Amino acid sequence: MSTSSRKKAIELWHTDIPDGEREMLARTLFCYENPPGTKYVSGSQDALGIVMPGLNRFFYRNNYWPEKIEKMTDPDLLSWIEQHIWLVPLYPRVSDYDVLADVHINKDGAMALSQASEACWSAILNKDAKGWGSASVASFEAQLKMFPNMITRDVTDALESYKSQVLGWKLSGAGGGGYLVFVSDSPVRNAIQIRIRRSNFE
Repeated sequence: MSTSSRKKAIELWHTDIPDGEREMLARTLFCYENPPGTKYVSGSQDALGIVMPGLNRFFYRNNYWPEKIEKMTDPDLLSWIEQHIWLVPLYPRVSDYDVLADVHINKDGAMALSQASEACWSAILNKDAKGWGSASVASFEAQLKMFPNMITRDVTDALESYKSQVLGWKLSGAGGGGYLVFVSDSPVRNAIQIRIRRSNFE
């Protein structure tokens, strides 16, 4: 949910995102949150997600900032997404949480994550909820192989209590707490839904 980035956005802009070119505003927020010397850099997807409207797909190549952004603003598609994504709050990350303390990044893991991401994007564009759910699970499993510290015993227990009721799942952000993200075509208990900004000024 980009909590730290949202706090920085409030510090920077106070009450609302100002008018201006969306990507440049996101760059400003990203730089404000990650000044020189920052140990753990918050991903640019957080700043971009806060500022840019619609559904966005980011392409990265050895850099913190995407080299390409694919944008979808079709209102019917955005409404369909809102109807199928559900967030269940967990708890804040503990102060000594470190997702990078145990990392296993390799070509096979990156390829699995890339393929799951492609399948997820295609399923959403086709309004295929089951395909979206399956791709979300594949994406999550690929992440866990590379970043096993994303998940804790408490998160695992909470997730297990929902799996039989939903089409797919994921953990928000770097994990360790936050939100469980579910794909479902029916309401999920104790869950909240999102609202996607439809324009630069909404």
